Amino acid sequence: KMSISSDEVNFLVYRYLQESGFSHSAFTFGIESHISQSNINGALVPPAALISIIQKGLQYVEAEVSINEDGTLFDGRPIESLSLIDAVMPDVVQTRQQAYRDKLAQQQQQQQQQQQQQQAASSGGGGGGSGPAAQGSAKNGEGAANGEENGSHALASKLAHRGGPGEGRSQIPTLHVLCPDHHSDMMEVDRDVEIPQSKAMVLRGHESEVFICAWNPVNDLLASGSGDSTARIWNLSENSTGGSTQLVLRHCIREGGQDVPSNKDVTSLDWNVSLGARAQHPSAVGAIKESKSVLQSEGTLLATGSYDGFARIWTKDGNLASTLGQHKGPIFALKWNKKGNFILSAGVDKV
Repeated sequence: KMSISSDEVNFLVYRYLQESGFSHSAFTFGIESHISQSNINGALVPPAALISIIQKGLQYVEAEVSINEDGTLFDGRPIESLSLIDAVMPDVVQTRQQAYRDKLAQQQQQQQQQQQQQQAASSGGGGGGSGPAAQGSAKNGEGAANGEENGSHALASKLAHRGGPGEGRSQIPTLHVLCPDHHSDMMEVDRDVEIPQSKAMVLRGHESEVFICAWNPVNDLLASGSGDSTARIWNLSENSTGGSTQLVLRHCIREGGQDVPSNKDVTSLDWNVSLGARAQHPSAVGAIKESKSVLQSEGTLLATGSYDGFARIWTKDGNLASTLGQHKGPIFALKWNKKGNFILSAGVDKV
């Protein structure tokens, strides 16, 4: 039989207070509960014994919620994990099971609605074709033009063109469903897009992990930041020779050097997106810094943040325009403002 004595409970609580660093509370509790007078051998009790037995009790409550009376898993799915407070609430098993039944019923209702919409789409998909079926549909009355034919949905389909001009354009069939109330917006269902291998391009050059990428808002330029202490600007325009060219933006290594310092990753980068804004001299207020006086237009400046605590501003030609060094630790994020005259940066130094 299972037995629990007050001395055993008090000893586990006493040990928990000691292990958690509550020395004064443990001393007072031990005196008041007469721990020293119990016959429990503390050397045999493993650490975190109270937490371990509480976790087992919590798992037992989860089993009660997740398993039916006949031993089968409740509705074929496990119940989400419980907190310790949830487990001690009254009627937790019935409450959780009822909540899951309601959620499952809602999901089934949504699935049925989706199936009905798909069936309606498949049954009316040929309305735009020729032949007896199309002619018969047209003879059912002029009300079909208003979406009132037999009270059913009025269906239309079209091809949505995605991608750039020429052969790279993908044709994605899109289904529009009109609701019977005639006041709802059309629902667009997109199909999966498969990109052939011939349309993919692999950009090789980085010697370590690539952490972040950003497209230039104007030109076909892609900026990438890596753990090799460099950022790179890739020219992916059709006019570029050799498929793609790259500009190497060295952050912590000199030109011609081979050794990459440790923990000098390029962690963040962002292109400016404003037009005709003039930036001012660097400011030293917190993490808000302004770039050097440079007349900038959209997509001409790239800001990068590095693990060395410096933010740098580069031109799209790969030239270093400014270095901002107010941070006292690694920079993990930076962003241009809408006007393009301020940069907000955040680092491990909490500024």
